[in-house]
Amino acid sequence: MDTKTKYLGLELKSPIIVGSCGLTADVDKMVQMEKAGAGAVVLKSVFEEQIIYDIKRNTHMVAPTDTYGDSYEYIAMHVADDSLEKHFNMIREAKSKLSIPVIGSINCFSYETWLNYAKRFEESGCDALELNMAILPYETSLSANDIERTYTQIINALRKSVSIPISVKVGSYFTDMAKSLQQISWMGTDGVTLFNKSVQVDIDIESETLKNASYLSVHEDMYNTLRWVALMSKKMRCDLSASTGVYTADDVVKMLLAGASSVQVVSCLYKNGIDTLKELNDGLQAWMQKKGYENIAAFRGKLAVQPADKASIAMRTQFMKYFAEIS
Repeated sequence: MDTKTKYLGLELKSPIIVGSCGLTADVDKMVQMEKAGAGAVVLKSVFEEQIIYDIKRNTHMVAPTDTYGDSYEYIAMHVADDSLEKHFNMIREAKSKLSIPVIGSINCFSYETWLNYAKRFEESGCDALELNMAILPYETSLSANDIERTYTQIINALRKSVSIPISVKVGSYFTDMAKSLQQISWMGTDGVTLFNKSVQVDIDIESETLKNASYLSVHEDMYNTLRWVALMSKKMRCDLSASTGVYTADDVVKMLLAGASSVQVVSCLYKNGIDTLKELNDGLQAWMQKKGYENIAAFRGKLAVQPADKASIAMRTQFMKYFAEIS
């Protein structure tokens, strides 16, 4: 069975790729991923906040103008460049040891930094770039139009400044999900990843402090992604990559049937090991053989909602059917 496919215009030997995470900050682990059957790897995101933290740590977190005067800007730039260079050296090493595509990932909050980082990722040899752009709409002063304008400005600028393929990784916080996703695909992006896994907040009731909840996805998380991949895959002008909650080969098959061009896995590798990639690929091939599909194109998108379909009516019908059966 042929599991070769295309994502972001890149040739993949498998639609199963490793999403951005701590595992993809280690070249040796990425080599293991390729041997286990990964079609591509998305590198651990570079966060602008991390670079700012490095600057503060290396300047002893003191008032910059009081301590360094006019030289602070030069020192801060040097620290930032040094921090980024370590990441770019890792990319160069990964490119020298891997034959599968290496996709960079960045998460910034300032317009100029998005442009600067993207260009430097391209220069370091990345085959494509995933923009980790999930914006949590927690500010009451921001409207949906303000947030959508931010996406538009950044994507349009990056599309003009780099020549490698660009994918946008989004969260599920949109006033109008379907319209917003479709508009992103109309901006010349090569792909959209559904969805970003936000760090959840918990409370320690003993110390009465905030803390992080588990950062790993659970299997049930996949169903929201599956719904939106099925709804949007035939309405987009770019590829869709399905992420969050994928644990089994059956999950991979479902995402492909819904229309995903690739399927990203992370949490299952943390919980079950990198060799899980081989199990996922073996399971995918076994299902294809059982069903008589010779390649991914033969069934990808078979169960996607067609552009002319009334998706809301179809969903309502299924809702009523479910309750009719158990009443």
